[in-house]
Amino acid sequence: MQPLPVPCPAHLIPDATGTDAFHDVYRNAMAHNAVFVAIEFEARRRWIVKADTLTAGADHVVADTVNEAVRDAIARLIHSREVDLDAYTGPVYFMMHSVRSEERARELAAALHAALYGDLDPLAHAIPPAP
Repeated sequence: MQPLPVPCPAHLIPDATGTDAFHDVYRNAMAHNAVFVAIEFEARRRWIVKADTLTAGADHVVADTVNEAVRDAIARLIHSREVDLDAYTGPVYFMMHSVRSEERARELAAALHAALYGDLDPLAHAIPPAP
């Protein structure tokens, strides 16, 4: 399995539903010193977005401004009830529960992945700033 490109198109975000799939995707990210990102199917026909920067190694640093932008974006998703209150907002591990569709989960995961590599544009497009 190849590492995900940066930026990663939404359709390439892996589905890590199930223990074996999750471990395969996570190990692949570790083997390539890359940020782990995936989606998983959960109960009630909803999706989870997950990301972890530990797999990218000690040399991968996420700037404070990026972490702030990601936290703010996730807070807007919580406020709009697009994701549940139990979201993890970093700075190392990120998770958003109850995303309504696989397509939206992939979009959010791709935007989060790009942000964790320093590109905030996809995040701004996927989650516009509050009015």
